[in-house]
Amino acid sequence: MRIVAVALVALLALPAQAQAYLRFSVTLAGRAVTLKWQRMPVRWFATDRGAPGVTASAFQSAMARAFATWEAVPTASIAFQFAGFTGAEPFDDDDISVLGFQSRPEMERVLGATGFVIDTQTGEIVESDIFFNSAFAWSTAADGDPNAFDLESVAVHEIGHFLGLGHSALGETEVRPEGGRRVLASGAVMFPIAFGRGNTLDRQLQPDDVAGVSDLYPAGGFRRATGVARGRVQRNGTGVLGAHVVAFNLDTGALVAGFTLNRDGDFEIAGLTPGAHVIRVEPLDDADTESFFSARTPVDLSFQVTFYERLFVAPAGGAGEQFTVNVRPK
Repeated sequence: MRIVAVALVALLALPAQAQAYLRFSVTLAGRAVTLKWQRMPVRWFATDRGAPGVTASAFQSAMARAFATWEAVPTASIAFQFAGFTGAEPFDDDDISVLGFQSRPEMERVLGATGFVIDTQTGEIVESDIFFNSAFAWSTAADGDPNAFDLESVAVHEIGHFLGLGHSALGETEVRPEGGRRVLASGAVMFPIAFGRGNTLDRQLQPDDVAGVSDLYPAGGFRRATGVARGRVQRNGTGVLGAHVVAFNLDTGALVAGFTLNRDGDFEIAGLTPGAHVIRVEPLDDADTESFFSARTPVDLSFQVTFYERLFVAPAGGAGEQFTVNVRPK
């Protein structure tokens, strides 16, 4: 049996319990099963239609560069293959993965979306489509275009979803007077809100993105070379659900983060470079919580930003001692 799921740019991630990153998952026979590709290389098609300012050929080239960015992660075992141009549309149930433009002016804050067809017995992704909203102006210029969104940057983000990754909360925003939020800084390509027109920073993956895809599709030596932080976030002895937990590597400056994903407040952050880390716990209050969790999930925002009182030392090839971070109410 197969089912279809669609993830908008800022819709939701369905977390499996206590894993390191938000991943797309479904509940099968009472257990959470992570969605992922199980056969490589993953074949993809590009539509044979462009959009204003972007030819079909330029679109395909931008997609190929974005796929290559993820495939180049040395600690992840993923591979892609361009299968050709097609007249099919994204989100057709046609057993092929199609990327292309569609005009959706009513989706005035959505640059793109990724959809899945999955095997409900195994959680295997068998088809995934991506659309880019041609109601916006797009560019494939090498240095970006101040009047258009960078297609390659948004494609790198959407391909993260294509692989099964949810959103990262490593970023800072401010509320726009006219509505919505503007990104001030981002620590991950998978941050749910895109940079503005002309910005090309999201063409490059950051440590959180690399750790996430490597944890989902680990290459041979990934587990042996990296460490895991496991712990619990509590307030007055009760677990905190939906807390954002950030590990800052003092040697490299890398930020890798996760979330507490159950009512006990448990979290696990894998893919850490061995060494000392500062652990910071914060409420998920700098973006719409539905960018990360289902609207039905009772995410707890009523606590203060807290640093764990000790340095956490990530070992190579395993998990460090479990620890508890006690946060205070706001």
